[in-house]
Amino acid sequence: MPPLSAEDVPAEAKALKDELAAMLPFAPIASLLIELDARTHFLNCFTHAGGRKPSTSTETKRTILAVLIAMSTNLGLARMSEACGACYDVLAWTMEWYVREETLREANTVIVDHHYGLELAKVFGVGTMSSSDGQRFPVRGKTLTGRNMVIHGGQVLSIYTHVSDQWSTYGTKIIVPTAREAHFVLDDFPGNATDLPIAEHATGSHGATLINFALSDLVGKALTPRLRDLTRVTLVRDGTPTEIAKRYPHAGPLLGARWNEDLIAGCWPDLLRMAGSLKYGQATASLIVGKWSAASRQNTLAAALKEWGMLRRTVHLAKYLSDPAFSRKISRQLNKGESLHALRRDLHYAQQGTITRPHLEQQTEQASRRNWPSSTPAAGGLCGPPNCGSWG
Repeated sequence: MPPLSAEDVPAEAKALKDELAAMLPFAPIASLLIELDARTHFLNCFTHAGGRKPSTSTETKRTILAVLIAMSTNLGLARMSEACGACYDVLAWTMEWYVREETLREANTVIVDHHYGLELAKVFGVGTMSSSDGQRFPVRGKTLTGRNMVIHGGQVLSIYTHVSDQWSTYGTKIIVPTAREAHFVLDDFPGNATDLPIAEHATGSHGATLINFALSDLVGKALTPRLRDLTRVTLVRDGTPTEIAKRYPHAGPLLGARWNEDLIAGCWPDLLRMAGSLKYGQATASLIVGKWSAASRQNTLAAALKEWGMLRRTVHLAKYLSDPAFSRKISRQLNKGESLHALRRDLHYAQQGTITRPHLEQQTEQASRRNWPSSTPAAGGLCGPPNCGSWG
């Protein structure tokens, strides 16, 4: 199967793109977030840890924005205090009592839902497809999530994000870089808290495991990875090798396994119960996928789950190989995730992009804050220096 050729973009379209980009106004990140709050009121999600309602004073909002920008750009509170004139103690107190993982997640949901409702967002996609991928960042000091990797020249950790076809990020997780990313593909996919009607999820080859194929289908979703080394992939057949070779002279050699329908029928109630546990949040997807991926071959339910996954992988590959438009859609979605990786790396510029927080909770908060400048609908053209001028 030859690789997909690059999409032909007319010269007129490139000229129009450059003209429109030149028309976008240059605005500081703070100004962009202030306007976003006027439209969405996402700052109301940052409630005090003591349970009080969020303060409506402009000073408190300004301080919260300063904390968000300080951590998303990796400047830190000390440098942000010098940049915007706010007292360091005030910034530290605000981050301690207002900016937490739960408030960040709630505020991000508000922004994603607002973005999903915009008419312009539907130009990029209808919100039914997403993708996920990990991004490595250097980490300093002792931490349980960091690992030394020669290929990256030191200690790094991995930030795994889920991105919709409208360029919005609806899931962020810190993982150990040596851990298998396939275990985290379904963590935010089946039951995300946003209004996005995600029904299809694309990944690279790392997420194309039999367990992921089976569980995605059992919860009513479609896993559509971009696969490589197709000659090493075993697909199922419903007939003898001779019959399959006559019917499919080119794909016949790939159909090397006989479909075991009796195994699936005998374990079907247990498979549905497992899917229900995943769909309704009784257990995390990373826990379920990790446990069943490590199950022994003698485990009947694990064998049935992999058998169902092999069937769904066969159906996916049949469409992937026969429909160039389908495979191009998957590649286009994965490219959106890569583009956001590049944007976040550019925004996370201070201290050479090194994450300095040692604990998992602090690293998760910092990873969530990285989404703020890139979550705004116009972030690609309106990001300027972190200037926290007067409110409004």
